[in-house]
Amino acid sequence: MGLGSFVGRRALGACLLVLGAIVLNFLLIHLAPGDPALMLAGEAGGTSEEALRKIRADFGLDQPLAVQLLVYMGRLARADLGFSYFYNRPVLALIADRVPQTLLLALTALTVAWVVGVGFGVLVARKPASLGGNALAVVSLLGYAMPVFWTAIMLLLLFAVKLPWFPTHGMVTVGGTGGTLAQALDVGHHLVLPAVSLSIIFVALYSRLTRASMLEALASDFIRTARSKGVPESRVLLKHALRNALLPVVTVAGIQLGQVLAGTILVETVFSWPGMGRLAYESILRRDYPLLLGILLFSSVAVVVFNLVTDVFYGVLDPRIRHR
Repeated sequence: MGLGSFVGRRALGACLLVLGAIVLNFLLIHLAPGDPALMLAGEAGGTSEEALRKIRADFGLDQPLAVQLLVYMGRLARADLGFSYFYNRPVLALIADRVPQTLLLALTALTVAWVVGVGFGVLVARKPASLGGNALAVVSLLGYAMPVFWTAIMLLLLFAVKLPWFPTHGMVTVGGTGGTLAQALDVGHHLVLPAVSLSIIFVALYSRLTRASMLEALASDFIRTARSKGVPESRVLLKHALRNALLPVVTVAGIQLGQVLAGTILVETVFSWPGMGRLAYESILRRDYPLLLGILLFSSVAVVVFNLVTDVFYGVLDPRIRHR
């Protein structure tokens, strides 16, 4: 199968998956306990039956669930995600305001996890039975066992409260001045603890996975052949063994994008990072259905697209995948 046909089939499956996620998200949210009309009436200072009926009629909440779903799907076809109940702003605009902050946090954490995790895995695979290799394996296991929110709170208490090296909250210093470079450094200073908190569990996972894949690759016949031909050990590790060992790591990285987005909710809440995770947390508390549906739609599309890119990249690395 050619690369174009391979990508086309994967893209078609991705579209069907997004459609299923849209319907499932809508049903789960609307069938969950909680009444947004009651929340809105409480915010307005009154909870009479007449006020509740008017709010439900204004937002279409008095319609049958099937009708609400059809109306929602029609709006999505026009790229209309609706208006937020609480903010009274277009959902698309609210998400667009928060996406850059979340992408900055998530991509920074993934880059750190990828580089550090793969690097540790390669180092340990060179001497798996050494003291350093065993110590790194234990540290990786501990890192993988620690919940993201607990790690974030511990880092916050240690490096922002006990040792005030980093800010405790936010993305920028309030009232901060300076040029572009100073502002970028200020954002980077605020980014350190959230990114490290989010990346630790993935560093542990990628290092252990890379170690196992490298050990399997180093025991293969083609590695022994390369060494018998006098190929330098560094080239054997990086060009021959690592290229084959990266296949399962790439696959796991693509699959776990959903966990990264879920982790941003916890990390952004702990550090008051102004991203989509914190926005999702607020929309859940306020029963803001349109906003929550928009965030879930964006997250679903991001996960599916990232998995599609992973499939394509996997097919490029190993052409046998395309032919299957």
